[in-house]
Amino acid sequence: LNERGGILDDLIVYRAGPGWFRLVVNAATREKDLAWMRRHAGPHGAAVAERAELAMLAVQGPEARERALPLLPQALRGAAEALAPFRAAHLGPDGWFVARTGYTGEDGFEVILPAEEAGALWDGLLAAGVRPCGLGARDTLRLEAGLNLYGQDMDEGTTPLECGLGWTVAWEPAGRDFVGRAALERQRAAGPARVQVGLVLEARGVLRPGQAVRTPRGEGRVTSGSFGPTIGRSIALARVPAGTEGRVEVEIRGRALPARVVRPPFVRQGRIRIELEDESGRAAAAEGGER
Repeated sequence: LNERGGILDDLIVYRAGPGWFRLVVNAATREKDLAWMRRHAGPHGAAVAERAELAMLAVQGPEARERALPLLPQALRGAAEALAPFRAAHLGPDGWFVARTGYTGEDGFEVILPAEEAGALWDGLLAAGVRPCGLGARDTLRLEAGLNLYGQDMDEGTTPLECGLGWTVAWEPAGRDFVGRAALERQRAAGPARVQVGLVLEARGVLRPGQAVRTPRGEGRVTSGSFGPTIGRSIALARVPAGTEGRVEVEIRGRALPARVVRPPFVRQGRIRIELEDESGRAAAAEGGER
């Protein structure tokens, strides 16, 4: 965070051992992140090293772990198979590192390994029936899962309380200090003026970032939007005035189209998590429907 409580980046921090932490940040914000960490690490005697000689592959989906486990080093398979979500196993700072994490809303592994070994792992995964996934497919998956994208759903002008990430803020113990805490405390006490919601379009069209969202409480904006293939509707994340609920309108190519406010995620691990309606407004698929 910055001093205003704005988000500099979203990342995962693994405590891999005494005095050793591994950070996975966004590639687009790499230089900014490194500068921030080195500036703050210096007074604490901590060193920050960029590991350009390592590569990373993500294997995601219901069968991801089953397909990937046989391709891991023998010394790592047992620990990797037993991993709980957001946990990692590794073979030291320079060896393989396997985490049960991802950016799709599905189960799976993220594997960090020496770059010269990444090609063999890629070929092995393809031979095991794992299909390549491009950024477009990944973006659709993360949107259906209600996962934010840095630079669209959050940035340095957005606080965690404004983008659905208030749960990530460690408020306790009360004496714990961190950059941006004072600003967040003030915003929490007053309540954020804008919040993040999910939208389901109730007409033909596609929700896209930047589209205006008209609500009885004022105007908002779509931050991420696309067609959700699991749901069969266009869906979006949007920043709107606090208290917005029910029906709203989204401006698409000069037309005001109806949309319904929902609470993300839309889909989680292959299951529809929101209620859908048919054209008459009747429930068409209840929570828990499968793709």
